[in-house]
Amino acid sequence: MNILSFDIEEWYLEKVLHGGRSHKMLQFETTLNDVLEELDRKGIKGTFFCLGKMASEYPDVIRRIIQNGHEIGCHSDSHTFLTSLNSNDLRQDTLDAVHALEDVCGNRISSYRAPAFSITPANAWAIEVLAECGIEKDASIFPASHDYGGFPGFSSDYPCRISYKGVVLKEFPIPMMSFVGRHFAFSGGGYFRLLPYRFIKKEMKSRDYTICYFHLADLIAEQRKSVSREQYEEYYHEKPTLKNRVMRGLKSNIGLKGAFNKFVTLVNDFSFVPIQDADRLIDWEKTAFVEVSNNNSVSST
Repeated sequence: MNILSFDIEEWYLEKVLHGGRSHKMLQFETTLNDVLEELDRKGIKGTFFCLGKMASEYPDVIRRIIQNGHEIGCHSDSHTFLTSLNSNDLRQDTLDAVHALEDVCGNRISSYRAPAFSITPANAWAIEVLAECGIEKDASIFPASHDYGGFPGFSSDYPCRISYKGVVLKEFPIPMMSFVGRHFAFSGGGYFRLLPYRFIKKEMKSRDYTICYFHLADLIAEQRKSVSREQYEEYYHEKPTLKNRVMRGLKSNIGLKGAFNKFVTLVNDFSFVPIQDADRLIDWEKTAFVEVSNNNSVSST
């Protein structure tokens, strides 16, 4: 089973960080149209995790995705990392986003992905809060270290049930591969841009579950320029040292040239479903049951 997912945030973040440059907005529109046309050509449906602010400020983008038959999921309201929120903040953020998305698409929103995979061992309570907000299916767990989040020690990179204090969500973790004793992602973002396609294809064929994840910006060949120190700190929530800014710049720009063609090859080589269809295909009683807590402990049955 292969799941295709996108995180849709570019219009809003471009406006917040750069004032909404017209040529960038046009790039996002063109790339979204190209993606939707390619998926329609192959008869593929995916899950598009969208910001609530995208629904309230750019509703036509959400409507275009819906009109092409894709699932809309929640990607927070304004792309604030969960590591900087308390439970009340997260509750309000999620409710604001879900309500805005539901107002536009007219369907219940029950799938979620945290910005930057920012559900971590330190804020596992987010599982309980998301469930309170009507979320049933989550795709936020990155079972290794990650720049802005990650959940090292999480015991599964296959669909499982994740539990916090008896509250259970259906989890779709990012799949991992092992190399020289370390775990790496391979199916999206900078990992997809960096790794040779033949390697990704081989890894996907060796598994019976993969969830691929993309941003539209991952598929635009133009090199991304550095943001100001203030913008950097606001977005990444870390000190804008020269080293940090250089490393972020390299990671953001690596492999952009040819990334869209690589994506086209992927959707030609594999079939995909959205999370809502995968949910119906999985016998959840046969999946692992993973209990997490805020003291960094993880147990699995």
